[in-house]
Amino acid sequence: MPVSAPDITTSLELLGLHKAYGQTVAVKRVDLKIDAPAYCCLLGPSGCGKTSLLRMIAGHEVISAGNVVIEGADISTSPPAARPTSMMFQNYALFPHLTVLDNVSFALKIAGIGKAERHDRAMEMLRSVQLRDLAGRYPNQLSGGQQQRVALARALITNPKILLLDEPLSALDPFLRIEMRAELKALQRRLDITFIHVTHSQDEAMALADLVLVMNEGVVEQTGSPMEIFNQPRNAFVANFIGGHNVITIGPERFAVREDRIKLTPMGDRQIGAIEFMGANVRIRVSDGAGGNLTISQTDNEFAEMKLNVGDQVGVSWRKKDQLKLTA
Repeated sequence: MPVSAPDITTSLELLGLHKAYGQTVAVKRVDLKIDAPAYCCLLGPSGCGKTSLLRMIAGHEVISAGNVVIEGADISTSPPAARPTSMMFQNYALFPHLTVLDNVSFALKIAGIGKAERHDRAMEMLRSVQLRDLAGRYPNQLSGGQQQRVALARALITNPKILLLDEPLSALDPFLRIEMRAELKALQRRLDITFIHVTHSQDEAMALADLVLVMNEGVVEQTGSPMEIFNQPRNAFVANFIGGHNVITIGPERFAVREDRIKLTPMGDRQIGAIEFMGANVRIRVSDGAGGNLTISQTDNEFAEMKLNVGDQVGVSWRKKDQLKLTA
C-alpha cells in the first residue's frame, strides 16, 4: 500500500506547555492546536503569562514541561535559530548603525548568504511592506510606523512558518495602531502563515484574530473566535476582561448580560452615576441596587431621545434569554 505524503500545512501544537520560575508558575499546562495558517492572539492582563508562552514557542525561554510541535516536528529543545519561527520584539530591536536595507538583510548575512543575493531579497521584502524607497535610511530617520515595518520585514526575511509578535503595536499612537493592525491582518493572509500575536488590548485581539486565547495567571481561561469569546464568555473573568458585559448574581448563580442588551426606562429605582460619550455609542453607569453598578450601552440616537443626565432616576430591564450563565 503506498504511503501518503505528509501534511505540509503550517501547523502549531502546544502539548501541556508549562513554565515555572522556582515556585512561581508563569504558564500552566497550555494545550493548543492550529491546523492551518491563522492569526492567533494571546490576550490577557500584564503578568498573565502570554509573553512567556510566546517566548517558549520562539525558544527564548526554556520549557519547564510540555512540548512545542510544528508540522509534526518536536522543536521543544531546538535553539531559536533552528526553529521555523521568527520573532518581532516589542521594542523592534533595530540596529541603529545599520541602514534599513542592512537591518532587514542581517539574518541572511549571518546565514552566509552573499551580499548581492541578500540585498535583492531584502529589497523585495521592503517592497512588500512599502518601504523600498527608504532602504538607505537609518532607524533614527524613520517614524514609529516605518520602524515597525522594518522590524516586520526583518522578521519575515527568513521565510518563517510562524511569525511571533510581542505587543507590536503598543508603541504606536492610536490612529497609526488602527492602520497598522489592518496591514498586519492583510499581510498574514497574503503570506498564508500563522501569526501568534501577544496583546493586552481587547480591541486589537477582536479586530485581528481568527483565534483568541484569553489568559489569566498562567491559565488559558477560554479559546475561541472573537465572536465566540464575546458572545459566549465562559466565566466572570473573561466576561469582565473582554468588556461589553455586566456580571450579575441571581440567587447563587452568576450570569453575563451584554451592555447593549439592557434597556433603560425613565423614573425607576436606579440612579445614573456617570455618562461617557463614545461617538456612535454612549455608556451609562447606573447603580445596581446592591452597592454596585451596571453599565448600559446605547446608540447616540437612543441617548438623544431619552435626554438622560447624571443623577436621573431610571429603571433597568433585560430579557431572560440575554442572561448567559457563567461557570464561575
